[in-house]
Amino acid sequence: MTMEISSGASPRINSDSLNKRGSSEESHLREFELESADYGNGSNYQSYSMNALEILRETVRILRYNSSGFMVIAALLICPVSVVLLSNVLVSHSIVRRLTIRLLLVARYSGLPLKPFIKQSCQRFSEMAISSAACFPLFITVSLVSKAAVVYLVDCSYSRKKFDTSKFFMIIVKIWRRLVSTYIWVCMVIVGCLTLFLVILVAVCNIFSIIGFPSDVVLYPAMIVGGVFSVIFANAIMICNIAIVISVLEDVSGPQALLRSSVLIRGQTQVGLLIFLGSTIGMAFVEGLFEHRVKTLSYGDGSSRIWEGPLLVIMYSFVVLIDSMMSAVFYFSCRSSSMESMDGECHSVLESTIISSGSLDIP
Repeated sequence: MTMEISSGASPRINSDSLNKRGSSEESHLREFELESADYGNGSNYQSYSMNALEILRETVRILRYNSSGFMVIAALLICPVSVVLLSNVLVSHSIVRRLTIRLLLVARYSGLPLKPFIKQSCQRFSEMAISSAACFPLFITVSLVSKAAVVYLVDCSYSRKKFDTSKFFMIIVKIWRRLVSTYIWVCMVIVGCLTLFLVILVAVCNIFSIIGFPSDVVLYPAMIVGGVFSVIFANAIMICNIAIVISVLEDVSGPQALLRSSVLIRGQTQVGLLIFLGSTIGMAFVEGLFEHRVKTLSYGDGSSRIWEGPLLVIMYSFVVLIDSMMSAVFYFSCRSSSMESMDGECHSVLESTIISSGSLDIP
């Protein structure tokens, strides 16, 4: 199930390109073509909005089509970051402990009861904050390049092209400044949302505590604030993810990319939230397994860590890869549903933008 983006920008593979490949790849590409033909022919533009399940199916088909390229990206760019994130090798536990204590003090002075749930939430928030700060150099370099590579490869799939490493690095040089600018703005949005949440949470708890409500009752408005914030934060993350894709494929960056993202996904919020929820659950599940099976639990001499650790790192990297791919497919789906015209040539969206600028000669 694939969307028709334009007359020439769909992932359908024509028969001429199939005849040039081996027998095993030929049958696979024909299957990809037949599955992609359900939404109309290549000569007519068709607006089609995909739901979350269809985006997942489309992502799997693109992964099958360019499996070798995506696996190389996962192995060289995503796995190293996943190892650092899961192992917390860059995180100072003393700093995490001090930050957790301060958060617990704030919670107590706000009137919240120091129940195990509150303590675990404070500790988890501290670990995430310190880990994000320690891994920021990796996020803004290796992780950002991996996202751009995934978006470029998805774009190549829709334009029926193979991944060209040299061409990709030339494009990265061209778009790197706007990509970094967008990522910095994304970080500012995320930090701003978290800061605003903490301020509102403390203010609400203090108001109910001053009125005279007991600490057990103060917990309920705090949970309501947390629930509302979760929805708002999920929307912000969704907008930020699409903004990264936009900064790769379009000549916009920073706040313009965020604004463009919020306009583009209008009417598709539920689909984006389901994608975010699925990815978050998948990552949290693997992180929990790694915490329990590798960091805490071991058998005998700890031999279980030898194979369970790498396996969970691979699983986590795969979830991150699928999440990045689904964000790119979701972008194309939103463009298709908004009836925006795209390049009808057999160039990818990204390459067409670079070529039209005239500042980079790509053969």
